[in-house]
Amino acid sequence: MSQPASSGEAGPHQGRSGAAMFARFAFPPNDLGHCGPPGSEQLLASGAAVRADAAGDAAGDPEVRARVPQFDGAWPYLQLLAATAGLGDVLAAEVVSAYWLGGELLDAVDPVALRATVKRGFRGQPGVAERLADTPDALTAGAGASHGFHVFVVYPWVGLLGPGSDVPRSVLDSCRVRWGTVESVGDEKARVVSRPLTWDGTSLGLGAERAETCRWTRGRHAFVRELKPGHQVALHWDWICDRLDDPSVAELTDRTQRQLTSTNAWLAQRSHPT
Repeated sequence: MSQPASSGEAGPHQGRSGAAMFARFAFPPNDLGHCGPPGSEQLLASGAAVRADAAGDAAGDPEVRARVPQFDGAWPYLQLLAATAGLGDVLAAEVVSAYWLGGELLDAVDPVALRATVKRGFRGQPGVAERLADTPDALTAGAGASHGFHVFVVYPWVGLLGPGSDVPRSVLDSCRVRWGTVESVGDEKARVVSRPLTWDGTSLGLGAERAETCRWTRGRHAFVRELKPGHQVALHWDWICDRLDDPSVAELTDRTQRQLTSTNAWLAQRSHPT
């Protein structure tokens, strides 16, 4: 089949701008109506676009840049990460990659500043104040100022985990950025082997590998060029958003495991309050 337009080569940044990377990972939930302003097709096109102009490539799509502040679940963390790195560009590739996939920049964030960011930006989220109060180390032992931290500390679904319904676990599993290996590739969808999020009624974990079906292209647009079996990829909701190299997989795995350990400490505290 003919290959759709895509964002480029392997690696955590795929040689693209931070704005394009943000578009790739923000598109799936935006397309589902979960976050951000209307107009997901612009994210799809921008995240997949191949630009010949190096200067334009570095800056990214100006329309996407103008819309990113409306993603209120991500914007406060991006601002904090950019300030920590001393960067004037909130959508610098280093900042965006740290938010979605992890990186050393997360370790440089002041926990006091992260706590202030969460209190200021997400005071309306149900239960977030209690989760931070019950597990003070959540700001340092987990995934840091990242999407994983937002999913497992700030996002309200973690507070809904309990008996009788698999919906909270399923939502958390889809919302986190996860890693997998491509097993087979079709015209629009691919089979990817990944480890699902598990919930045993007491704690969260990662289960045994299993195959899931994910979308990798729509029309002429794809976020990964020439997707092939054996490629390691990043998944968000039901989309393949990026290629990953071995260090990127190791980093994302480590950040996820650390965040689950921290969140499980809060879940244990919730079950057995002192």
